[in-house]
Amino acid sequence: MASAPDPYPLLSAIDSPAALRRLPVTQLPAVAHELREFLIQSVSTRGGHFAAGLGTVELTIALHYVYDTPQDRLVWDVGHQAYPHKVLTGRRDRLHTIKQDAGLAPFPSRAESEYDTFGVGHSSTSISAALGMAVAARQLHAERRVVAVIGDGALTAGMAFEALNHAGSLPADLLVVLNDNDMSISENVGALSNHFARALSGRVYAHLREGGKKVLRQMPTVWELARRSEEHLKGMVLPGTLFEEMGFNYIGPMDGHDVRALVSTLRNLKKLRGPQFLHVVTRKGKGYAPAEADPIKWHGPGPFDPASGTIYKEKASGPTYSQVFGEWLCDMAEVDSRVIGITPAMREGSGLVEFSRRFPQRYFDVAIAEQHAVTFAAGLATEGLKPVVAIYSTFLQRAYDQLIHDVALQNLPVVFAIDRAGLVGSDGATHQGSYDLSYLRCIPNLTVMAPADENECRQMLFTATTLPGPAAVRYPRGCGPGVSVMKAMSALPLGTAQMRREGKSGLALLVFGALLPAAQPIAERLDATLVNMRFVKPLDEALLLKLAAQHRAFVTIEENATQGGAGSGVEELLVAEGVQLPLLQLGIPDRFIEHGSRESCLAAAGLDAASLAASIERWWLLQSPERMRSATG
Repeated sequence: MASAPDPYPLLSAIDSPAALRRLPVTQLPAVAHELREFLIQSVSTRGGHFAAGLGTVELTIALHYVYDTPQDRLVWDVGHQAYPHKVLTGRRDRLHTIKQDAGLAPFPSRAESEYDTFGVGHSSTSISAALGMAVAARQLHAERRVVAVIGDGALTAGMAFEALNHAGSLPADLLVVLNDNDMSISENVGALSNHFARALSGRVYAHLREGGKKVLRQMPTVWELARRSEEHLKGMVLPGTLFEEMGFNYIGPMDGHDVRALVSTLRNLKKLRGPQFLHVVTRKGKGYAPAEADPIKWHGPGPFDPASGTIYKEKASGPTYSQVFGEWLCDMAEVDSRVIGITPAMREGSGLVEFSRRFPQRYFDVAIAEQHAVTFAAGLATEGLKPVVAIYSTFLQRAYDQLIHDVALQNLPVVFAIDRAGLVGSDGATHQGSYDLSYLRCIPNLTVMAPADENECRQMLFTATTLPGPAAVRYPRGCGPGVSVMKAMSALPLGTAQMRREGKSGLALLVFGALLPAAQPIAERLDATLVNMRFVKPLDEALLLKLAAQHRAFVTIEENATQGGAGSGVEELLVAEGVQLPLLQLGIPDRFIEHGSRESCLAAAGLDAASLAASIERWWLLQSPERMRSATG
């Protein structure tokens, strides 16, 4: 019986970019077709970042075909464009494991492949990193080229422009490729644009341009006229004046799906020295009709049926915390016209879709600009409005200076709705919200709350709006324990914890946030006191000191780094009050937790129900009176 023909005959023979480079350029369109079909079939089985990768197929092929990777450095930004890159660099047979336990990393990872020259999870870092590599090559007299591929909105962040400004002033051999997949700069794509791209990247043009500048600079008046004329001409047909002014030789825009034209242009650019800027226009979701029609929906789908375009949805036990937030914000906006919603390019993820539709004049997506989002909110607050910044824990890290100087120092009433706090799962180490309690609780004037369930999240968000200064409510990814959400909103007493169970064993479990349900059966089994702490700052000091007088030991539980976290706050209080009490702090250990399911990430951190129970029971046994007497005797 004959075996079925290989659906990817060309792609199956490519185990490295070197194998790709052995093919004639005439076969590259066929490779692109096979690669795109492979991505559709592979991602459909498990889900993952999808639409952006479909848009970079031809660009990825052309870059690896022209440049001698990994000797030449290729830096991707943002990382979810890089699935085709992973396929062409020896990871094709493992692509179906991406974002899974022990599988491929969701983003480029230096630990995974020599072709991943720089790790990236947050956006807008590629030009800075690539410039560092280019300067290093010059310092080390190394013959290599460096390319940064920036796209999917990453050029909207200030860091990218800081890097461009620096790069344009240096003689470093750096190529920046803008993957413009939303036509945010120009729609001039087609034969004429490709002609300009090839012509302006050629050595003849470059020689005439640079040679002419050298001559004309000796005649200042003529030079200024020529410079203005060149800018005027380029401004009519090419949107590159900005990049030229920053010191780059701008090429484009060109069709990012014409692989032969890309190869020709990149070959020309490879011969040029100094900072170069290539603008390619691609279509997000290219080659898969549903993704082309709705690239936002198909940005990172779960498993789906490739034939019908049906995304299989997991059955939810209730609303997600993001949905709870989104409904709360709409309800607040209905009764208070001063409420403003702000997001740094995370409308869907943060639950702001409905708010953006119902209150478009009070909704601001500031793009990938977390620093601006926070200071923009501060400005709104100075004028009496009530800004709410919806932001992931990992992305708030990028605006830490603004949080301190522009909000907290001025005691401005900005509400931070911190999504994806704690362990998020498949997006891995770059996206785990492991540090927000540690970096927030040390800031003066800031109130920090951690809800244990969905209803508490809603009430805490409302509480935050009633305070005279800044406040943060941090909540995890996904669904809560299934507690009914009350429509009515009432402010919680500031800094007041909630007793959930009074035990008689002498052990008290102090839980900050979403791990409370996991701690409940442990408290019952050990007859321990269980406290829903609710406020990380200010702590309920009165209750803690009362419990310390009545108990023999404390255990603090939080889904945050143990260093400097909520448990550290409890320890600081006990030390300051001269209370000597055994204290076990359970949280995320001092290491990065890699990608996997949320459950596996919790287990890796020792924070799943079984690990919590084992740690607490083992430690509590050591605190028994008999053990303590033998240890001191």
